[in-house]
Amino acid sequence: MARGGGAGPDDEDRIAQQTRRRFVRRQWRRRWLVWKYVVSGLALVLLLGGGLYTVYLSDALAVDGVEVTGETTLSDDDVRAVARVPMGEPLARVDLDAIRARLAGLAVVRSVEVSRQWPHEVLIAIEERTAVAVVEIAGSLRGLDRDGVVFGTLAKAPAGLPRVQTSAETSGEALREAALVVAALPEGLAGRVDHVEVRTVDSITLQLQGGREVRWGSSAQSEEKARVLEQLLGQEAEEYYDVSVPGTPTLK
Repeated sequence: MARGGGAGPDDEDRIAQQTRRRFVRRQWRRRWLVWKYVVSGLALVLLLGGGLYTVYLSDALAVDGVEVTGETTLSDDDVRAVARVPMGEPLARVDLDAIRARLAGLAVVRSVEVSRQWPHEVLIAIEERTAVAVVEIAGSLRGLDRDGVVFGTLAKAPAGLPRVQTSAETSGEALREAALVVAALPEGLAGRVDHVEVRTVDSITLQLQGGREVRWGSSAQSEEKARVLEQLLGQEAEEYYDVSVPGTPTLK
């Protein structure tokens, strides 16, 4: 037995062993924390890698269909033929901008949106141009939309659409001005127009049914000009109405 109540050799050994055990436990805890982070990181990498493989490389999310909306004169088959969506390719890798560019090249297409419709389809939303007038170019009747874009080929002029007459000198800008004028005409007034003559951007004339002429000028203030003209039509003119300056219209 130890003298003076001090710790004997056995007690010192026991304390030393306990200290070593506590040290070993602390070491294992530190190592486990490190390994836990390593294992978690590896699991995350594997999870991300598997997800990327599934989305971008495997055929689990491959394209197997194309949905087309908004088309009227175009058929679904027409749109699909131009779009050339790569069937069987992973949906995430499909080049939507390339598809959009191909469809935007169609004259009848005013705008187009292409998107992914998970898990297996490409969605194509078409907005086609709407003719506000018809124009004859090189012997063919074509549609003219409100943006001044010529599109399509018509067998005959649709009822109710004014005809725009141009010459070889008519510029694209002048044609756009004429389209803006026609688009601004109220339905009742547009129905009284036989045709629109376009010389320059600021020399546009409406020929009314019955032979009277309306000197319109440019497309500026077209809505106001249309209102003034509707009022003037109550007064019989022998030759023409001039609304090119709507604040001071004249007739002869």
